[in-house]
Amino acid sequence: MAIKSQADFFSGVMFMAVGATFAVGSTNYTIGDGARMGPGYFPLMLGVLLALIGAVISLQAMVVETADGGKIGPWAWKPLAFVLGANLAFGVLLGGLPSIGLPAMGLIIAIFALTIIASMAGNQFKLRDSLVLAVVLAVGSYLAFIVALKLQIQVWPTFISG
Repeated sequence: MAIKSQADFFSGVMFMAVGATFAVGSTNYTIGDGARMGPGYFPLMLGVLLALIGAVISLQAMVVETADGGKIGPWAWKPLAFVLGANLAFGVLLGGLPSIGLPAMGLIIAIFALTIIASMAGNQFKLRDSLVLAVVLAVGSYLAFIVALKLQIQVWPTFISG
């Protein structure tokens, strides 16, 4: 059977690999059953579901004809680097790096950095638009995580909040 859409086929394979990894990794925890779920139950079910979705997508890619064969294009290195860098910056700014003496900068600064760096991945970067989005995300995150859920997350850097 020939692959009729490369992009769909390989995305299905990726879903199956990630799903299988989660399912196998969840077996390190107590699974339980539907009535008494253990900590491994949800990752197992999620992994199995993701692997099944991947199998359906891969099989569909071998049956359904696409106009151009769904060829996979070249890697988009710039967006990949900016999105991964934005997530790395978020984690470092939120938690700090005590090993090199970088203190935690807090939720608000981490969200601003995440939003601005990730926005640079696109072709039409506008700082004003990124700042507006960062303000909306920062306010929403503050309301959701700090006010509503009462999570103990550092909001501002220690040199501001004391």
